[in-house]
Amino acid sequence: MGRDWSRDWCRGRDWGRSRDWGRTGTGAEGSFDDFTRSYMSYGVQRQANNSLMFREWAPGAQALFLTGDFNDWNSTSHPYTKKEYGKWELYLPPKRNKAPAIEHETKLKLVVLTSEGEELFRISPWAKYCHKHVDSNTYDWIHWDPIRPFLHQHTRPKRPRSLRIYEAHVGIASPAEEIATYTNFTLNVLPKIKDLGYNCVQLMAIMEHAYYGSFGYQVTNFFAASSRFGTPEDLKRLVDTAHSLGITVLLDVVHSHASSNTADGLNKFDGTDSCFFHSGPRGHHLQWGSRLFNYQSWEVLRFLLSNLRWWMEEYRFDGFRFDGVSSMLYHHHGIAMSFSGGYSEYFGMQVDEDSIIHLMLSNHILHTLYPDCITIAEDVSGMPGLCKPVKNGGLGFDYRLNMAVPDKWIQILKELKDEEWDMGNIIYTLTNRRKGEGSIGYAESHDQALVGDKSLAFWLMDKEMYTNMSSLIPMTPVIDRGIQLHKMIRLLMLHRLWGIGSLAFMGNEFGHPDWLDFPRKGNGESYQYARRQYNLLDPDNNLRYTQLYAFDRDMNLTEDKYGWLASQKDKVIVFERANVMFVFNFHPSNSYSDYRIAAGPNGKYRIKLDSDAEQYGGHGRLDTDTEFFTVQEPFKGVNDQWQPHSMKVGYRVGYSTAGPCMILLCFIHF
Repeated sequence: MGRDWSRDWCRGRDWGRSRDWGRTGTGAEGSFDDFTRSYMSYGVQRQANNSLMFREWAPGAQALFLTGDFNDWNSTSHPYTKKEYGKWELYLPPKRNKAPAIEHETKLKLVVLTSEGEELFRISPWAKYCHKHVDSNTYDWIHWDPIRPFLHQHTRPKRPRSLRIYEAHVGIASPAEEIATYTNFTLNVLPKIKDLGYNCVQLMAIMEHAYYGSFGYQVTNFFAASSRFGTPEDLKRLVDTAHSLGITVLLDVVHSHASSNTADGLNKFDGTDSCFFHSGPRGHHLQWGSRLFNYQSWEVLRFLLSNLRWWMEEYRFDGFRFDGVSSMLYHHHGIAMSFSGGYSEYFGMQVDEDSIIHLMLSNHILHTLYPDCITIAEDVSGMPGLCKPVKNGGLGFDYRLNMAVPDKWIQILKELKDEEWDMGNIIYTLTNRRKGEGSIGYAESHDQALVGDKSLAFWLMDKEMYTNMSSLIPMTPVIDRGIQLHKMIRLLMLHRLWGIGSLAFMGNEFGHPDWLDFPRKGNGESYQYARRQYNLLDPDNNLRYTQLYAFDRDMNLTEDKYGWLASQKDKVIVFERANVMFVFNFHPSNSYSDYRIAAGPNGKYRIKLDSDAEQYGGHGRLDTDTEFFTVQEPFKGVNDQWQPHSMKVGYRVGYSTAGPCMILLCFIHF
């Protein structure tokens, strides 16, 4: 690319250093486009004449060799040539029949000779495919160069106006007690995501990780799609199929740390304690037991920025959810920190400026080259400017995950009965965010499903989910209360008072009854809880999970059509978005007929979505043909702001018979 990247880079807190990076990159690499496409020159590259060029960066190595099936594992027959700046190259001409010297799916290893004379067997950091045999403890580097690579047929969807994310893990996306595949997800899960009305899927645990139980957050091979789910071509087909359905696909990218594995990871790749990481204590995360990147290193920036381009170009992902951003932003990594919001917590020597520059560069490159690219930061600290454009001194993310909200719901469910809920406290948590900042709201994610905690449905209904979810028997008070609250919490969170995006973890949309636990020694390597029981939705089972599924689907479809994305003692929450009025009654017993609420637009309203409808597991007490008319009678609305119009809603916003019931009314202005 011919443009001068340094002109418009990072005019903020670290603009000077970012500008220097840009100028240096443009001069040293030809262009930053070339620099961030280094996956086209590092690792293994097949040339036009079928020769192979191998290039690595291993500054601490005394010598470097290539070995594998192709040379009967001779560890010294194919040496690399040492170049400047710790780089190594090896050229292999084609065979006499003009075929590549190394065939597709050949097993390879790098042999690193250390300064102490020790031979270390390593995987190329740029390896595109790694695989572990059943009888092996570590992953192998497999040369991936198919004769007929998969060709994407469908273009990327346009960026959604309101983001509805389905957070998913391919390996657990099946009722079977096994590791599910990319193909299973393509055939069986993507149609459900489409049917449910989600317009985005966020894929977890795609970057190769040796330990399945790490949930994909201990990455060993950054350019390799996890082979436990299938081949790279299978993943490309998944993404392409999602695009054909109009579904945006995000990758859960982990650049905050790396696995400490040596035989099949980046740790001590060249025999030293540094290379891709900081040496000494700074290079180790005390809580996670993992290695921390040296973001100041030129070659580390090459590696990580090229990694983002690789997933965008090779697999056609549409953006990223950046994991562990809070850990990246500070030298203390958020350990033993409780952020209060004071600016001294965000500006000082505790802030890792090198990491911030890396994030600024990442967002600037992604949004410049891919205007519809979506980036989401997992940050619990509340760093100011995180979602401001890089040109304005921000870090450039589009959204921040609002992680305090699911914690609030779990706290409420653990400590209080629903009749004790404080509506003001709930509203404060829902609206507590930085003004003008894009945010992703959610009631629960994979974190709340993990063993040691419980999903919302499990907190609400617990063991009765195993015995009393049949639609052929009357609802018990626990199931009745749980179903009604589950629907209302999800609607309140997914299409709430603030923010412009929402997220749901797979299975939770229909109240999945179990927690999530991956195979490990502590559970006998069991897959019983490392799965999602979509079979519960089979109509022949006559289970109420189908009612929760139906509500989640119609909730999303209603939002897609209208695009909308309070009183304390009454336990009623009322708000309006995009000419859609939301009325939540959380009171466990009180009903309110002729309940007056503030209304902005003047006119007629009708019920468009009712959580008490029978198809959603409700009691069907409302007449959906009822029309509601505003009057010119001022009334206080959200934040005690007077509105010029108001109206009375009912017949019932709640009901007064025994047992709790929570009803949502959604009024559409005509």
